[in-house]
Amino acid sequence: MKDLKVLIADDDAGMRLVLQKIVDKVPGFKVTSQVEDGIQALKAFKKDKFDVVFLDVEMPEMNGIDCAKQIADISPETPIIFATAHDAYMAEAFELYAFDYLVKPFDVERAITSLKKIKEAATSSQLPAMGLNAIGRLGKLIVRHREGISFVDTKEIVLAQREDGSTVIYTLTNRIATSEPLGELEKRLDKNMFFRSHKSYIINLSKITKVYPYGRWTYIVKFKGTDRDALITHEKFSKLEGMFN
Repeated sequence: MKDLKVLIADDDAGMRLVLQKIVDKVPGFKVTSQVEDGIQALKAFKKDKFDVVFLDVEMPEMNGIDCAKQIADISPETPIIFATAHDAYMAEAFELYAFDYLVKPFDVERAITSLKKIKEAATSSQLPAMGLNAIGRLGKLIVRHREGISFVDTKEIVLAQREDGSTVIYTLTNRIATSEPLGELEKRLDKNMFFRSHKSYIINLSKITKVYPYGRWTYIVKFKGTDRDALITHEKFSKLEGMFN
């Protein structure tokens, strides 16, 4: 297996060096880019997607939270580890899907443990408009996209997610990309069947087979009939438990 590529974004050169040394301690990871602010981090990520991103929160040009929002819109499954001197942004960071949130001066062993968990997950499984018309009486969703129009059986939809700046609908046999915002899609899907598990994911409740922890406040959702998976925040997982109980 190739080394997992790591991006470090921090305006403090000393902290970048510390994070570099931590990454070097864990086999299977390689820091391939270091930048000083959020804009540079975003440009680097768009050019060469990374497997792990370390972000400071307070950086010039673009802060870590805003940068993380855009990275999550491109690749919501990418683990983001915040390394910051401030804990005030912790709740917002985990809502975005932070794999961990390290407050400086942080515990080196905890950072190493987080990297090891990421590696374990990566070796065991993959994490992971044009407009959409209303659901018809026959349970069909009309999806307009570059190639034309698709009539999608809603029962076949496994999940929808933000991916590379688009909304992508995954069925058991197909992948359909549209520029429709995920929030607009959510409004027109049956709330008895579909659930917004995360800022970047909508899942079909009837397809769930397993949910297990990934990171401190995040879980992975597995589905029957597909290798695709999704993320669910701790808060949404609690709601999900309530729905099934």
